[in-house]
Amino acid sequence: MKPAAPEILSLERAVESARRLRANVERALRGKPEVVRRAVETLIAGGHLLLEDVPGVGKTTLAHALARSIDATFSRIQFTSDLLPSDLLGSVVPERMAPDAGRSSGGFVFQPGPIFAHVVLADEINRASPKAQSALLEAMSEGAVTVEGISHPLPRPFFVVATQNPLEHHGTHPLPESQLDRFMLRCGVGYPDPEHEAAVLREDPAASELPRLAPVVSLDELLGMQAVARHIKFDDALAGYLLAIVHETRDHETLEVGVSPRGAIALRRAAQARALVEGRDYCIPDDVRDLVVDVCAHRVMIDPRSAPSRSGEVAAWTLREIVDQVPVPL
Repeated sequence: MKPAAPEILSLERAVESARRLRANVERALRGKPEVVRRAVETLIAGGHLLLEDVPGVGKTTLAHALARSIDATFSRIQFTSDLLPSDLLGSVVPERMAPDAGRSSGGFVFQPGPIFAHVVLADEINRASPKAQSALLEAMSEGAVTVEGISHPLPRPFFVVATQNPLEHHGTHPLPESQLDRFMLRCGVGYPDPEHEAAVLREDPAASELPRLAPVVSLDELLGMQAVARHIKFDDALAGYLLAIVHETRDHETLEVGVSPRGAIALRRAAQARALVEGRDYCIPDDVRDLVVDVCAHRVMIDPRSAPSRSGEVAAWTLREIVDQVPVPL
């Protein structure tokens, strides 16, 4: 599949494209503008998104709406306990009868799996075995998959939206730390407020609006937005502030493992995407502060002696405490 060529965009056009994308997705997911914003920021930053919440709150609807809003190929993979890595990546199969020779050539060809799409929905990812989950590692990190020793590039852009139910639900497997670290951002969706839930009950936008969503951003336009985001100014003082937060996570008594360098890079890239969505060509401390929990909470490990249970809530609380304590650059 030939990759799209990045379109050269001005900041103003990139901001307008992000606005259109958010508005289009919000037609299908009502009352959740912050969740939609986080998803769009992750897409613009070139990362991958993990949506974690109870069933029925709109995780899959959000993923479908994002995919429909981009003029891109889309693949939905339902993760189950019997899913195999080859079911995701593809496999080498005997070559079909050569049409010109009328007989088999005796060779083998690679049959791509459903992961070969621009937008991939990994639905209920924590219901698959760790072996199937780990098959995504190379794809999410390198933009390619290796089958039978041969590397096959994935289409660009490549965006994984994974959904998972809380671990206390029956039949789930926790994602390994190495897999979690490949997601730039993790967030929940949450229940809608009473006003928006009443509107959802009346109109059922997942059934009425979602099928009618049309693309509002082309592939080359999306690549152009990502290029603009990479050049958003992130000055040395702000980099020092970000690193001070990261270093505090490594020394905090509640945390057994702090944020890695990969996590620090993800936080910077997400902050640049946030600045773009805000219409700025430079980052400010609030871009970092606002994203610390969603980018870093799934990357740290709680010391079990400090918090034997509800580690996700403790991680978020600890990160907020760290952010409040680190001086903000002037």
